Amino acid sequence: MEYSTTEPLPQAELSGASDGEAGAGPSNGLRRSSQRSSRSSSSVQSLGAFTDDDNAVSASSVPVSRNTTPEESINLAEGSSPIKHKTYGGFQALTWKEYRKDLNNFTPKCKYGRDLPHSFQDHINQMSLHTRMMPDMRVVFEAMIRENTAEDEPDAPAITLENEVDNEPTPLWEFHYTNEMWHGEGVPPPDIKSLVSCNCKGGCNPKSKTCACLKRQKEVTGDPTMEFAYDKNGRLKIPGFPVFECNDLCGCGPECQNRVVQHGRKVQVMIKKTEHKGWGVFAGGRKIPSHTFIGIYSGELLTDSEAHDRGVNYNKAGRTYLFDLDFHHQKTGPNWANQYTVDAYHAGNFTRFLNHSCDPNVRLYPCYINEGNIQKPLLVVFSRRDIEPGEEICFSYSGNGDVEGDDKEGKRDKVYGACKCGAKNCTGIIFRPPPSLGQE
Repeated sequence: MEYSTTEPLPQAELSGASDGEAGAGPSNGLRRSSQRSSRSSSSVQSLGAFTDDDNAVSASSVPVSRNTTPEESINLAEGSSPIKHKTYGGFQALTWKEYRKDLNNFTPKCKYGRDLPHSFQDHINQMSLHTRMMPDMRVVFEAMIRENTAEDEPDAPAITLENEVDNEPTPLWEFHYTNEMWHGEGVPPPDIKSLVSCNCKGGCNPKSKTCACLKRQKEVTGDPTMEFAYDKNGRLKIPGFPVFECNDLCGCGPECQNRVVQHGRKVQVMIKKTEHKGWGVFAGGRKIPSHTFIGIYSGELLTDSEAHDRGVNYNKAGRTYLFDLDFHHQKTGPNWANQYTVDAYHAGNFTRFLNHSCDPNVRLYPCYINEGNIQKPLLVVFSRRDIEPGEEICFSYSGNGDVEGDDKEGKRDKVYGACKCGAKNCTGIIFRPPPSLGQE
């Protein structure tokens, strides 16, 4: 699946439209066919109050003792100038502001595509087709999902597999299940030097006049009265605009209203075989309210040139999972060109199974957390309307179904097929679903 999001993000969204349809949607055509620990004193008497920077110790008033650090003892004994810092019981205290100044304390977690695990998938694929078609392989697939996401969303509802159409127990064992982004060759690691971070304490106030993250969100929306992107329930309030969440350099805590995507999926979903569209994603046993976070479209983050080369091969093979990062707010000048693309073929999560609908119930938005590079947002999935229990979750792959990349004889690449979404406004053209195990 290769998608494009090139239309402007409209001011009309500020009026509070219920579904947030307009703006930043897919283009009217396909892009191409192709910690440092502070020491503590052993003496109860050393547990004193914090000392401000302005009340620094002096050589004449503080003796060299166990109530001073070794560094202080040396400086004081030599009669050098007093060291100014906050102290606790005579020991230097490391404050959050001081800790944050050293960006080496915030080395971003960055994974690279060249390190993608594949031994497990290789082992499964070396088995006979008979073994891979055994019903218990479903249990193995579900266990793989739980293991690979235990760190980043340990409390998320379990994802299950269901198939009432045929005897295929699982999708193809062709990808590493992950909620993270894996950087390809030529893609820089996360830019933390350019991060905008707030100094709020506790949870950020959506009516704050000083919160840097709130100011950043207002700049993008162009509305000085705008509050955070989320309401108190974590639902999206400003559909059609990019989201800037508080990050690891911010002073606020995990309870902050402006931290939603980073807390992971909260809704229950299942991967289920469909009759005509291959595997798809369905809501679990509870209704998913409108504008609720569903998941991250994860995978490899590629340069535009690498994505183009893969796209050509994917289209000829009849399957693709490419999504260009080309939202309107990223376009910084008349000569701007798309730089990065997400590919969920070799790595991804349940979102790679989202099918197309000409009347979709979810939409993808750009979201920034620990990334200061405006060209590298996360692709996050939010519901556009209430999704009923058991309803299939779909989004639109493209705008009006325009087809590019026809060969010289006028034949379309294999990636294009008849749309079977069943919507009243169906355009009739869509990408083909991935093959099943029995079609290898």
